[in-house]
Amino acid sequence: MPNTLPPAFTITPPNRSLSGRVSPPGSKSITNRALLLAALATGTSRLTGALKSKDTVLMAAALRQMGVTVEEPDATSFLVTGSGQLTAPAAPLFLGNAGTATRFLTAAVATINGTVIVDGDEDMRLRPIRPLVEALRSLGIDAQSPTGCPPVTLHGTGRFGKGRVEIDASLSSQYVSALLMAAPFGDGPIEIALAGKDIGARGYVDLTLAAMRSFGAAVEETENGVWQVQPTGYRATDFHIEPDASAATYLWGIEALTGGRIDLGVSSEDFTQPDAAARAVIAQFPLMPAVIDGSQMQDAVPTMAVVAAFNQTPVRFVGIANLRVKETDRIRAVANELNRIRPGLAREEGDDLLVNSDPALSGKTLPARIETYHDHRIAMSFALAGLLVSGITILDPACTGKTYPDYWDMLRGLGVALQPGE
Repeated sequence: MPNTLPPAFTITPPNRSLSGRVSPPGSKSITNRALLLAALATGTSRLTGALKSKDTVLMAAALRQMGVTVEEPDATSFLVTGSGQLTAPAAPLFLGNAGTATRFLTAAVATINGTVIVDGDEDMRLRPIRPLVEALRSLGIDAQSPTGCPPVTLHGTGRFGKGRVEIDASLSSQYVSALLMAAPFGDGPIEIALAGKDIGARGYVDLTLAAMRSFGAAVEETENGVWQVQPTGYRATDFHIEPDASAATYLWGIEALTGGRIDLGVSSEDFTQPDAAARAVIAQFPLMPAVIDGSQMQDAVPTMAVVAAFNQTPVRFVGIANLRVKETDRIRAVANELNRIRPGLAREEGDDLLVNSDPALSGKTLPARIETYHDHRIAMSFALAGLLVSGITILDPACTGKTYPDYWDMLRGLGVALQPGE
């Protein structure tokens, strides 16, 4: 990962089609799942195609605190050796603003015989985790979260319980994935059931199930929203991680806005991640649908919203209430920053986001200093606006290190000029 970046980048529109070959980084979502499952397994697992970014580095560091050997033989591989049992760390686990790592480990450390504190930065301390804590407590696990957000303190006995547990996943599918991945350490079979049928991007649960089965878990969906997990533990395996579909959305956006062609080395149909569905939507630019349901491709919404700013007709994004509890309130952030480019370009209507598209923005000079709210996806999405509008300055560009450390180098490699600034 790059050590330093300037406080800001001003983007010079290339005024041409952008084409080339770009290899997206490995999937953050799958990398953090694979790291945890390999750590819980007995033996040595080789993870290839992995993402090395702030979020995955934090996950790896936390696993090392709990007695797992995590080696990094090259830039895209982890070699993980576990004993099948995590041990209590000597200090709290600090996970920054990594939602996957925080939610997944909150459940996983409940298998430890000892006390563990799972904590994060000031932004993570505002992100809800109460539904997961309540589900763990229903299994007989001593878990405490006074604010309903991290830090979470768990007093484990080395047992994960058994029987049926219900989980409210309306805020995040990560709660379900966290329980599923820890459930093979139950005292008996564990049945995990949705409390209601609302769930954040369901496709991420499917990613979890596929990864679990690769590491030897026996899990099946017995009915819609109900999963039965057997107490098998995990076994080490070699596991390849596909490229990150959320990162690919920026490349698809570059293609659409500049009329270029970027070879990702993988077809959108080959992705198993839910954000890959954004490819078909972005490909319709400049005639994107009037209404886009972002519920199952949530991390792609900021990308699609910035592209939609240049669409021929307005676009309403629905099903995106969960974006309010991401790294920042992404509905508000996207609306605020689009309006910084041109007042009235976007507005919030309840939990919908309405983008008042204006193709005439292209080619104009509209100086705007884009606040990124420590959110990698806001920075990367709004960089796309700078491909067509002069004067776009992205503040805190280093925040992209959370999932795409080479993002700015990628843009330069395609021929985009970036002027460092204050």
